[in-house]
Amino acid sequence: MKPIYIAFGANLSNPKLTFKAAIKALETHKVSIVKISGLWQSPAWPPGSKQPDYINACAEVSFEGEAGVLLNILHQVEADLGRVRAVKNEARPLDLDLLDFRGEILGEKGGIVIPHPRMLIRGFVLFPLEEIAKDWCDPVNGVSITHWISRLPLEDVEVMSWLGHFDS
Repeated sequence: MKPIYIAFGANLSNPKLTFKAAIKALETHKVSIVKISGLWQSPAWPPGSKQPDYINACAEVSFEGEAGVLLNILHQVEADLGRVRAVKNEARPLDLDLLDFRGEILGEKGGIVIPHPRMLIRGFVLFPLEEIAKDWCDPVNGVSITHWISRLPLEDVEVMSWLGHFDS
C-alpha cells in the first residue's frame, strides 16, 4: 500500500510540544506515525505580517480508512489543541495538512483536494517531506520532489532553517 503524508505547522505556543501532543492525539484516532522529519523553521505568511516564524515537519502515517475521514481527524486534533479557523493566514497553535493519501488524486470530492493543492510551491512542506520521502513524486504528473524543490524561488529556499531532529 502506498504511503500517506501529512504536514505539521505551528507558530504559537511551543510548536515542538504541540506536535508531540498532536501525535498522541492522532494515535487515539488510530493514526500512527511511521516516520517524521526534523523540524524546519520558516517565516510566517504573508511577509510583513509580524507573526512569529513557523515550525514545520512532515510525517508518513499509517491509517486504515478513507481520505475524508483522515482529514476530519486532522481538523479535530487541530481544534482540540486550540486551533480556531477564523481568519485566513492567522497565527495558529497547530496546522495539520493532508498532503498525499496513497497517491490518490481527488478534486473537491466532499471538499477535499489531494494531493494538497499548494504543497508543490511551499519550501516549508517540500524540504521536510524530502527528508522522509526522497523518492516521492507528485501523483498528478509523476514529477519528483527534487524537481519541485529546484523550482522554488531562491528567496523561499534561503529563509528555510533546519532546526534538528524531532526528538532532540
